[in-house]
Formats: sequence, C-alpha cells, structure tokens
Amino acid sequence: MTDSGSCVLLDVTLCSPVGEILLSGCEKGVHTINIKLGTDKEESIRPVGQSEMSPELQRCVDWLQCYFMKPESIGTLPSPALHHPLMQSDSFKAHVLWTLFKEVGLGKTVSYKQHAEMIGNPKAVRAVGSAMKNNPVPLIVPCHRVLRSSGDSGSYMGGKGDDIKVWLLTHEKKASELNASKSEKSI
Repeated sequence: MTDSGSCVLLDVTLCSPVGEILLSGCEKGVHTINIKLGTDKEESIRPVGQSEMSPELQRCVDWLQCYFMKPESIGTLPSPALHHPLMQSDSFKAHVLWTLFKEVGLGKTVSYKQHAEMIGNPKAVRAVGSAMKNNPVPLIVPCHRVLRSSGDSGSYMGGKGDDIKVWLLTHEKKASELNASKSEKSI
C-alpha cells in the first residue's frame, strides 16, 4: 500500500497470457497497469496471492479477466474508472489517451497519423507517439491499437514488448471475427 497524494494506493498482481500484470489503484479508480516483461505467461488470468482490493480495482480485475478470456463480451462490462493524475488533467497527452479510449474499440486500429487527425491536430503525429509512451493504463487505454502508417505494428513498451503488441492485436482480431460471425448468424 502506498500513498499517492490524497490517494491510498493498493496493488494487485495478476498472472495473464502476456505475463504478470501489476495493477495499482485507489478507491476512485485505477492509477497504473504495468505489464512485467520476462515473466511467465499463463492461459488464464487470476490474482497472484491475496490482495486487498478496492471495488474499482476489483472492477479492473474483472474487466481484464473478460478481456483475456472472453474478449468478444468486453462491451457488456463497464470500463474501469481511471484515476491516474495524467488522466485527470486537461493536457494534450490526456486528450490523446482519452480519445483513443473512447474512439478505437476492440479489434480496430488506427495509425499515429489517423489518431493525430482524430484529436484535431494532423501535424501532431510524433506528439501522439510520445503520449502513447506515457500511457499509465495500457490495455484499458489501448495504445497497442495504434500502428505505423505502413501498417506495421510499431514498437510497444519502448520496443521491449513488441511481441505482446502483436499478441494483443491477434487476440482482438479473433474476438472481432467471432463477434462478426455471431452477428451474421443472428440476421
């Protein structure tokens, strides 16, 4: 448990298909999500050990479990509340991240250029990339869905998590295809 300003932060570690994930949050929402590189990957997602969790941190755990195990159903869950100071600010970086969160859904991708256009500043391609590097809550704010204009996936986690980005995009593509086939069957 740590003190971040007026927030008392609780931490929980999850094992997941992309390795260990460390969540940190307070009673108002999630502050950070850190994917730990070089940790064991597991088929399921579950907390490691016993952790005290706020209701908002539990909501994030539930959301991540759905994302990894039944991603086609993620739209049925409320998104976890985000309470990192960057996400509470009125900065350019916050605007970039909130736009991505609201506009680029599961299985969709945009280029850095398209994302710059979405925020109303088509010349801010590099600044958009810089904002992605400062994303405190990856997976929820899906910076992995932003690609190079060439269609290449580009780097993730400073180039150290490129395989994770490819895994996440493939995982989401399968879920989108599953949703599309369900929609076709219901017509």
